[in-house]
Amino acid sequence: MTNFPERIICITEEAVEFLFAIGEGHRVVGVSAYVKRPIEATKLPKVSAFVNGSIKKIKALNPDLILGFSDIQKDFARDLIGEGLNVFIANHRSIDGIIDYLSLIGNMVGKPLETEEYISTLKDKISYAKDFAKNLERRPKVYIEEWDEPKITGIEWFSEIVELCGLENVFKEKSLMSMANERYVTDEEILRNDPDIILACWCGKPVELDSFKARKDYQQIKAVKNEMIFELEPEIFLQPGPAPIVDGIDYLIDHVWKKFKLKSSAL
Repeated sequence: MTNFPERIICITEEAVEFLFAIGEGHRVVGVSAYVKRPIEATKLPKVSAFVNGSIKKIKALNPDLILGFSDIQKDFARDLIGEGLNVFIANHRSIDGIIDYLSLIGNMVGKPLETEEYISTLKDKISYAKDFAKNLERRPKVYIEEWDEPKITGIEWFSEIVELCGLENVFKEKSLMSMANERYVTDEEILRNDPDIILACWCGKPVELDSFKARKDYQQIKAVKNEMIFELEPEIFLQPGPAPIVDGIDYLIDHVWKKFKLKSSAL
């Protein structure tokens, strides 16, 4: 008989949401301080930030598996492994990568059928976005900003979600780069692209919407002139898991597109 992990600590958010979604939230015994989804998970012991955490608290919970994400956690993962703990760090960047990751985690906990059913709902949501975008008359240009200083544009899955919903990411090519420093953009590049919409989603701090108007020459940008700047929730759009598909698509279609159409008709 195969033994599956029963005491899982998640030092990032995506695995938490997924395990609860397939009915396996009882396996999660510790989480990152940044976990906000689902609400039940916020009541679990907080054992880490993003790049570090309390090894003492983690070991006290006696985990049989620790799940995390990205090369940025490599030093933290090394320290945990050095304590004899089982650690799995994913490093996917795309929507396809998210789907593959969820499939892997589902198999890790011995729930392939439940995982397959859940992934099917995500694929249905992706199809919904594609159907919405299929009949659009135009594709507004979008600048995605993940950080303000230095300016970093959106990661691949973020860009893909935006494009699925019929919006054109002006830095689509840069979104394909794995490392954050490969996605740096300049004011000159942003001004030259003159986006219709700005989607701001700063990782780790609230977006200062008024700061866009204060940037030199940004008053020339359509998105700034027409007040088409949106603050997006990092726990949705910067999560390399279900959230950008489950709720990100709905937000872009029901909120961003709705406001853009209203604004466009009034101009």
